[in-house]
Amino acid sequence: MEPSDPKISVNPAVGASRQNVSAPAFAAGDVPETPRVVPAARDHWWRKWSRAALQTLPMYIVWHIVFGLTSCFAVLFTQPDFTRKGVPLYMAWQSWFHWDATHFRTIATIGYDWPWRTAFFPFYPLCVKAWMLLTNSPSSPLRGELVVSNLACFVLFVVLYQLVCEDFDEERARRAMLYLWVFPTSFFLVAPYNESLFICLSLLCFYQLRHGNWWLAGIFGFFASLTRSTGLFLLLPFCYEYLRQRNFSFKSIQIDVVSLVLIPAGVGVFALYCYYRFGDLLAFSHAQATWAHHLHGPWHGLIGSIKAIIISDGILSFQSQRNLLDLVPSLFILTLIILSIVGPWRLPRTHWSYCLYAGAVYIFLQLFPIGGTGLFPLQSQARYMLELFPAFILMASIGKNKIFNLYYPLIAASMLFFLLTQYLTGHWVL
Repeated sequence: MEPSDPKISVNPAVGASRQNVSAPAFAAGDVPETPRVVPAARDHWWRKWSRAALQTLPMYIVWHIVFGLTSCFAVLFTQPDFTRKGVPLYMAWQSWFHWDATHFRTIATIGYDWPWRTAFFPFYPLCVKAWMLLTNSPSSPLRGELVVSNLACFVLFVVLYQLVCEDFDEERARRAMLYLWVFPTSFFLVAPYNESLFICLSLLCFYQLRHGNWWLAGIFGFFASLTRSTGLFLLLPFCYEYLRQRNFSFKSIQIDVVSLVLIPAGVGVFALYCYYRFGDLLAFSHAQATWAHHLHGPWHGLIGSIKAIIISDGILSFQSQRNLLDLVPSLFILTLIILSIVGPWRLPRTHWSYCLYAGAVYIFLQLFPIGGTGLFPLQSQARYMLELFPAFILMASIGKNKIFNLYYPLIAASMLFFLLTQYLTGHWVL
């Protein structure tokens, strides 16, 4: 919140913090105490993030125990009843290695061998490659993927907690973490996918924006756009926060505005690599045709998914169920984004950067539904909804309602463990 007291000099993004007051007068012979501003600031920084980590750690550990147990018991779905044949323990964690994880493994081990694989941006496999080199384990890319994803996942929740604490309150920070954890596709945050790394970098960029640290925000934005193309949309909250913290006065723009160029530079660097490697500056965009992604209106996928349900062989058919599992989360997150703009839970002007980012990313994700047969136009959309972290912050505000706070976690968690079991047993959960 922005301060209203002109005597307090603060960062407008995070509320009152330090007061600019004149030094007190001392009587003759009095010896003033030595100022302790710097040590106090360092202590504050350390305490703040330590507390955020301690608040995050219990939920992080419990959820990993639950995911680990689910990985073990999911074996029962792949074995016939009363069989005497056992399964090696290492298969429990290898069961996480499905679908896009295979592409990241290939990129981490041998690089981009085909132009169509440039659809997967490079920073996540680069981190996996770095882990393999540091641990001298070139034959264990899966282990590296899991380590990178889970470390990024922990940092993600620490930053989310601290961001919501400073911009809202501690109660909403806890609920935002819980609601994100139990979202039906949250297991992708610990799976060997780049979701957790991208959201982590986006949150770090957002946190620095709210504090007016433009160069740090630009650096985190650079790595975010080098992880997923949607990182480009961090430009919108960057521009809004930069102008808002200067009272929308263009005369107050300084040289540090140049740091916003770092955000699209991530995509630019990858484009140059694509040109060097395959002679195509936009190879990563053209590669989307391999998965039948084509440009349409943002309503096309939603309407197509509803039509696919209607023409299916019944509500319990594969086609109907799969479309429902993509459609319902997409509509739910869309509702939350709308409520962040209008209605009793709308965000104040000082927090419109959240709305801008969530709205722009949501529309962008809806512009490229799956073509081909047209039977599953919103494929993977439920996973992409994880990137819209402002929706979970708004959900935390709605969570003050006891009914919502009770039933959302129950319903979401039940769907989460159903989808997780499907994923672990090799079913089509992308």
